[in-house]
Amino acid sequence: MDICETHSDRKLFCNDWEFYKAAFGSDYSEDFAFKPVDIPHDWLIYNTNDLYETSTGWYRKAFSYQKKEGIRTFIRFDGVYMDSKVYVNGALAGEWKYGYSAFMFDITDLVKNGENIITVRVDHHAPNSRWYSGAGIFRKVWLCESPEIRFGNDGIYITTSKQEDGWQVTVKAEMLRPVGTPLGGIRIKNTILDKDGKEVASYESDACGADISCIPEAVRVKGVSYSLTAQTMTVKDPELWDITSPVLYTMASEILVDGGCVQRVSQKFGFRTIKFKCDSGFYLNGRHVKLHGSCEHHDNGCLGAVSNPAAIRRRFKKLRKMGINAIRTSHNMPAEEFMDIADETGMLILSEGFDMWERSKTDYDYARFFDEWVEKDVASWVRRDRNHPSIIGWSVGNEIFDTHADERGQEVTAWLKRLVRLHDPEGNGYVTFGSNYMQWENGQKCADILKLAGYNYGERLYEEHHAAHPDWMIYGSETASVVQSRGIYHFPLSETLLTDDDEQCSSLGNSCTGWGAKNTEACIIPDRDAEYCAGQFIWTGFDYIGEPTPYSTKNSYFGQFDTAGFAKDSAYVFRAEWTDYKTEPFVHIFPYWDFSDGLPCDVRVCSNAPRVELFKDGVSMGAYDIDHKHGKELTANYIIPYEKGELKAVAYDENGNIIAEDMQRSFGDAVRIEAAPDKTEILADGSDLVYIEISAFDKDGTFCANANNRVNVSVEGAARLMGLDNGDSTDYDQYKGTSRRLFSGKMLAVIGVADKTGEIKVTLTSKGLPDCVVTLDAVEAEYDSGTSSLENVGFAPTECGRTDEIPVRKIELYTDTFTLDKDNPEITVKYKALPVNSDYAEDIEFRVTNEKGITSNLAECEVTADSIKVKAKGDGSFWLRAMCKNGTERYHIISMLKFTAEGLGNALTDPYQFVIGGLFTRASDNVSSGMKKGVGFAMGKVTSWAAYDNLDFGSSGSDTVTVQIWANTLDPVKISFYDGIPEESGKLLGTFCYHKEPEWMIFKPETFKLSRKLKGIETLCTLTEDGFQVGGFNFEKVSREFAVNNAADADNIYGDKFTKGEKYVTEIGNNVMLDFGEFDFSEKQPSRLVISGKSPLALLSLIHI
Repeated sequence: MDICETHSDRKLFCNDWEFYKAAFGSDYSEDFAFKPVDIPHDWLIYNTNDLYETSTGWYRKAFSYQKKEGIRTFIRFDGVYMDSKVYVNGALAGEWKYGYSAFMFDITDLVKNGENIITVRVDHHAPNSRWYSGAGIFRKVWLCESPEIRFGNDGIYITTSKQEDGWQVTVKAEMLRPVGTPLGGIRIKNTILDKDGKEVASYESDACGADISCIPEAVRVKGVSYSLTAQTMTVKDPELWDITSPVLYTMASEILVDGGCVQRVSQKFGFRTIKFKCDSGFYLNGRHVKLHGSCEHHDNGCLGAVSNPAAIRRRFKKLRKMGINAIRTSHNMPAEEFMDIADETGMLILSEGFDMWERSKTDYDYARFFDEWVEKDVASWVRRDRNHPSIIGWSVGNEIFDTHADERGQEVTAWLKRLVRLHDPEGNGYVTFGSNYMQWENGQKCADILKLAGYNYGERLYEEHHAAHPDWMIYGSETASVVQSRGIYHFPLSETLLTDDDEQCSSLGNSCTGWGAKNTEACIIPDRDAEYCAGQFIWTGFDYIGEPTPYSTKNSYFGQFDTAGFAKDSAYVFRAEWTDYKTEPFVHIFPYWDFSDGLPCDVRVCSNAPRVELFKDGVSMGAYDIDHKHGKELTANYIIPYEKGELKAVAYDENGNIIAEDMQRSFGDAVRIEAAPDKTEILADGSDLVYIEISAFDKDGTFCANANNRVNVSVEGAARLMGLDNGDSTDYDQYKGTSRRLFSGKMLAVIGVADKTGEIKVTLTSKGLPDCVVTLDAVEAEYDSGTSSLENVGFAPTECGRTDEIPVRKIELYTDTFTLDKDNPEITVKYKALPVNSDYAEDIEFRVTNEKGITSNLAECEVTADSIKVKAKGDGSFWLRAMCKNGTERYHIISMLKFTAEGLGNALTDPYQFVIGGLFTRASDNVSSGMKKGVGFAMGKVTSWAAYDNLDFGSSGSDTVTVQIWANTLDPVKISFYDGIPEESGKLLGTFCYHKEPEWMIFKPETFKLSRKLKGIETLCTLTEDGFQVGGFNFEKVSREFAVNNAADADNIYGDKFTKGEKYVTEIGNNVMLDFGEFDFSEKQPSRLVISGKSPLALLSLIHI
């Protein structure tokens, strides 16, 4: 067919931009030392030591332009973070506050024939986000041209519905024309094309006039009249858009004036139905689909906040292999290309708009602008994306405190729902929110307004709320928050270990936050078993920069993939439950197999198959049947003392046939590095990327899973280096540098191209290893002249070690015995740093700890020239750990061995020194490890407790305790103290209220006066029903010499007759002795001694001192 191509509406406008970073608040100056940059651009990603720098960025672009009669000129930005102003030839074209919504300014009257200058000011005032936002023009820019008679900006609205005689397609077109222009002779034509470009339906009719009141105020343009034209077409038997077959159609919309086309706009759409049901969840095209979703932030690792289609496609591909079918764009609207790729790949999208409303979460966030700007932002958000078949919902907020604080939250909830429906009245997406306030009344009232209720970490409320609100549609908007570092394992699995000396989180599945799931399985099972629950969005699919809970490092630990896109073990656990073994069977073993001999190692096997078996050097360790539909144990778990060898896992189908295998072998030092590009041909279009995954291997070709060799990268030919990453949150080497360490055996190099074709040579060098060379080809592709492809990363000084180093990868510990007793309380442990030629072999420290990595009082160690002497001091298990900082300020390597001491008696703890919260010796099952090695009490108004045995208060005792508390709530919390375990007749020492303003991960001290002194050897138990964390405690030590000593506190009391009370000794008969022991007055002498008592007899006849 002949479709008008008079005006294609827009042209990419990302080339020839310059940038200067100025002091915050700086006005434009011609003296700025502008430098060329690529757009999209993120100026904060270039300094890992200051990723949140307060600064003002100035962009400028010179361009030639020839104005056209009857044509209006616009500039459109897909996203500028944040608080920006746009100037054309020195005149203000407009400003925009929010960093994530697209905006467009009419610059017709500001541009001139010939040379023009556009400048953009961006004010980044930190803190303005709870995560890494980036700063600058981080999404695409477009120069748009439209005739005076034109479609509104994102003004075409497409809906589809299934009818008995086929599918009905309704198109509502918003058209603008200059005031006074008659409608006569103006017609609207819409044409539907299938995936092959064949016309399947078309409709043409006169444009229909509309009063200005029909147009949402946020998108109204002055000086124009509007028309709203609705057309309906029927397509008999279209191919449906679905997760596995995302078939897209094209809607070509035209404005015809007197028979001639003046504007044509094309966009993709799809035929599909979505429905959330209160009792059975989510349906796509009438088929039940459990939402196996992930929350995703917008940064792309070493690219920063820059949006890139190749990066998005890689992410989607990895998530889909794991079993993800939906993404929540937390907590902001995504880039335009993100939505396009979701449509193309069949990924369902829950698009989220805001992380705050009127009440701020950080000092300079969007709350400053919310009331004035939210209508424009909602319009931009919904109008742009409402025709995408991938859209299933509009989330108007995440964890919004306004919804909990007062009734104003309900007013804003209703307001936002109305705003969304202004632009999506037919409900292409449902309106919802993600709330962590669902256990309180105000949060529930807000949910009742929306009906589609998203719960952030509220699985425990599902049953109760489903029964109380049968008209609600329930799903987990944010779940999991299990933290892990790829390839890092902190034994044992039986202990929850949130924090450790290496500032990493264990990938065994035993690192959990206080508010999230206890492990990955505990996230999967409740969602699976709640049939009415539509599904869940786990936090998160990929790690992201910022929010490095539970530490203060660089990037998050929440993801199933790290920031480099390498899978963590948890990705395989989810994949085991969210994919079909009949389509793509797999089995996975973790951890790797290279530790110190004798270390008890937890070995785990996951698979999507119904049965697995583990073999150690050919000998079966046992088979396990996995009930994926109803089971509570989703992995096969073993404890195997380490010795060099081979682990092999086998997966069987229901008939006993082997359908998948996995293997972990012991390995030695790296002897070579290998590079695996995700493709060998790259399109010379200026935006395509190749991701090269770099790994280390030993002499037998076995992957070295703990290698950390430094690798230097150089690129020659028709390409450029875009960045390096390894996923390590503690590694501050520049993303935009040429050198980086492997982390857990891997790192990533991202290669980009410009418009050149030809050979690309990527060379990897590492001290002591042969070079690795990768050859790629840049092949011819369409290169848009509006593309910018200048950046080529250069050398940057290292922040973590040196460019010519060989780091320590492992410390091997050797000993003949793991048991100590009264007769043999000492042992000698030898050690060796590997590789033997490492540069930091002398930089090793040793410590005796408990299983949580906290210094233990059960033993002590002494380092000699070539070994460590370990001496046991009390009964129990302890760990000897060897640690190496590898030339940095933090520990990177931890090696351990476990020992047991018997027959030595109990080791005592000094309560007058700070007792770390994680040193609890007994606890309820719902207690977990806390931040900074503290203790985390269970959330959700359930009782939890932690006890500390063998506290030695001495004869003086104390009744005053100072506790370090982090309660991440504005509500007061209660804490109770017991002498002993409550369930074992422990005595209450007092219940107290703690109420201080929370600061993220900051423990604040509070002092409590107990009802009586604890003396001698005691057990202290803390109990609560409120979910908070305790970093530790210490008691006030009182000097007996200058304190009140109650008679009943005497060390010994004996005589003919007396009665000992809580404080006093009464009914004293003849020859009663109160022995208070020794008092030390050597440093300070008393001026008097006061003895208090009462008796009818004369004083001197009663007392002898």
